[in-house]
Amino acid sequence: MVLDSKNFFFLSILPIMKLKWLGHSCFIIEGNNRIIVDPFITGNPMCNLKPEEIIVDIVAITHGHSDHLGDGIEIAKRNDATVVAIHEIAQYAISKGAKAEGINMGGGVKIGGTKIIMTPAWHSSGLDETNFAISTTPAGLIIDSGEVIYHAGDTCLFSDMKLIGELYNPKVALLPIGGRYTMDVWQASMAAEWIKAEIAIPMHYNTFELIRQDAKEFKKLVEEKGIKAIILSPGEEVEI
Repeated sequence: MVLDSKNFFFLSILPIMKLKWLGHSCFIIEGNNRIIVDPFITGNPMCNLKPEEIIVDIVAITHGHSDHLGDGIEIAKRNDATVVAIHEIAQYAISKGAKAEGINMGGGVKIGGTKIIMTPAWHSSGLDETNFAISTTPAGLIIDSGEVIYHAGDTCLFSDMKLIGELYNPKVALLPIGGRYTMDVWQASMAAEWIKAEIAIPMHYNTFELIRQDAKEFKKLVEEKGIKAIILSPGEEVEI
């Protein structure tokens, strides 16, 4: 098939990445590869999918709490997908029969057409599945699968978010706003300002009563800083 220059230009400006929110901190990113991040499916009241309905190439995990590791190992094994997580979680996944690549702060790995780099996150962590017999460090993830997305994981506000923005220049920042265990709306709006991504999307809120927040307030605060904010409903997809 031969494309004339007009058609080629049209194709070149089409969105090359899709982002679907499955509630809490779980996203499916469809770019050069299909990636699920923090696959909390079973027990997630905001998600209407079953683990066996998830089709992905990569399972990316920010930390070992059960609402983030979730169904990750099961999903990875069913899809012959690769788990990408901090070293200890990767080793645990391997011990359970999954393929996994361990990374650590500042390091990363390339799988297919996707590069994933690990950043710090300030939070507690442990591997819930082992009754915390395995200790792990929480993380954020830079995911480049055609466009650069920063998934902050569970974290408070910290000043090195400015450096994360400077180093990786993400187009999209996925930021927890729930308070109680992470940043709240106001702190997350400041994070968006520091990171300087074009688009900020809130996550990790309203799953449970303890983290109930008003995402419209987040959107208002972020857009006052000149940053586009997108509020997704569970199951909703946006093109980036």
